[in-house]
Amino acid sequence: MYENEPDTNRKAVLVAVQRSHVEDVEFAESLAELRRLAKTLEFEIAGTCTQRRPTFHAGTYLGSGKLVELKVLLERSTADTILVDHEISPSQARNLEKATRAVVMDRTAVILEIFHRHARSRAAKAQVEIVRLQYMAPRLREQAMGRDRQRGGIGGRGAGESNLELDRRKIRDRVAELTAELSSLEQERRTQRARRRDLARVALVGYTNAGKSTLMRALTGSEAYVADKLFATLDTTVRTLVPETRPRILVADTVGFIKSLPHGLVASFKSTLAEALEASLLAHVVDASDPGFERQLEVTTEVLTEIGAGEVPRLLVFNKIDRVGDEVARKEAVAALLARWPDALVMSAKSEADVARLHAELAAFFTHDLVEAELRVPWDRQQLRGEIFAACEVVEERTEADAAVFRVRAHRETIARLGLR
Repeated sequence: MYENEPDTNRKAVLVAVQRSHVEDVEFAESLAELRRLAKTLEFEIAGTCTQRRPTFHAGTYLGSGKLVELKVLLERSTADTILVDHEISPSQARNLEKATRAVVMDRTAVILEIFHRHARSRAAKAQVEIVRLQYMAPRLREQAMGRDRQRGGIGGRGAGESNLELDRRKIRDRVAELTAELSSLEQERRTQRARRRDLARVALVGYTNAGKSTLMRALTGSEAYVADKLFATLDTTVRTLVPETRPRILVADTVGFIKSLPHGLVASFKSTLAEALEASLLAHVVDASDPGFERQLEVTTEVLTEIGAGEVPRLLVFNKIDRVGDEVARKEAVAALLARWPDALVMSAKSEADVARLHAELAAFFTHDLVEAELRVPWDRQQLRGEIFAACEVVEERTEADAAVFRVRAHRETIARLGLR
C-alpha cells in the first residue's frame, strides 16, 4: 500500500522533537513507546536523534543543524528508515526524505502498518484499509516527470484527468466500496448482539499490551491470540466466562488503545469497540509493571469517553504484578496501588488464585441486583427452556398440569422480556 513498505530486519533511526511544553518524563515515555512500536515491526534500532525546539520546523520537522547530525547517523549506522515520533505533514516527510535519502514513516504510518499486519477478520481488514487509504490520499504525488500527465480517452482515465487525479479517484471508489462492505458486516454484528442483549456482558479494555488477551484466555478458556507485541489483538472476541455462572456472563476482548491513536482509527474501530459501549461492565486492564502506566490509564479513559463509553461502570484491574521486582517490591507496589485506588483489583493473569478472584468479582457485579420470580412455561412453549437457563439462575423447577414452573433469579429486564409470569 505504501511506497517502500518496511521489511523485517531493517535498520531504523528514531527521531523526535521535544517541544517546550512537553515534560521530560512524557517525552521519554513516548520515545520508549515508539521503540516498542518499531520492535513490533521487527526494525533494528540503529540510533536515536532528538532535538528541543519550541515548535516543529515547518519544512523538515528538525532544524538544519540537527538534520546534518541525522544524516551522519544514518550513514554510519547504514540505516535506511527514519521513524518520527509525531504525525508530520506530507511536505515535511517529503523534504526529510529528500534531505536524508531515507524512507520516512511518522508515528501514524507506523501504527497503521502494525494494524495492517495484525488484522485478521474481514471487518478489521476493511477498517484498516480505509484509514490507510485516507492517510495516503493527501500524500500522493506525481510519478516521474516524463509520465503522460494529462490524457483523456479510453482505459479508465476520464477526459483531462491527470495521473494524480486518477489515483485519488481510485482511492475514493475503494473507500466507498469498503464502507459499504463494513455497513453490511455491521448489520450482521448488530443481529448477533441483539441475540445476546439479555446476557450479562463485560468488556476487557485498556492500553495495548496490558495483558487483556492473556486474561481473556484465563477467564474463558478461549484460544485468544497472545503475544508480547503492541496491537496483537485487533478483532473483538466474545466468549462465555468459565466456570459458567447463572446468569451466564459474556466476556469480550477488545483492541488496545495507545497515545496519539490516529483519529481515523478511533472512528473506524467504533463498531469493533461497540462491545465496550454495550457492555454492562468494563474491566479496565492496566499493566502495573509499566513505569508509564498512569499516563496509559489516562489515555484509555480519554478514548473511552471519546467513543461514548465514559459512563459505563468500570472495574480497574492492575495486571502483571508478577513482573514488579522481587517479593518485597511487589508487596509495596500492591499496597501503593490499593492506597490510591482502593476498589481496584491487583493481580497476575498467570496466577490461578488471582484469576479466581477476578471471576468472583465479575460474578458478584452481575448478581447484586437480581430479583426472584416464578415463570410458568406452557407445555407448547418448552423451546423457551434453553433461554431461561441461559439468562436466569434456576432455583427450582416443578411441573403442573398445564405448565412447567421455574423459580428463577434474574434481572428485571430479562423477566419482563420473557413475559411468562
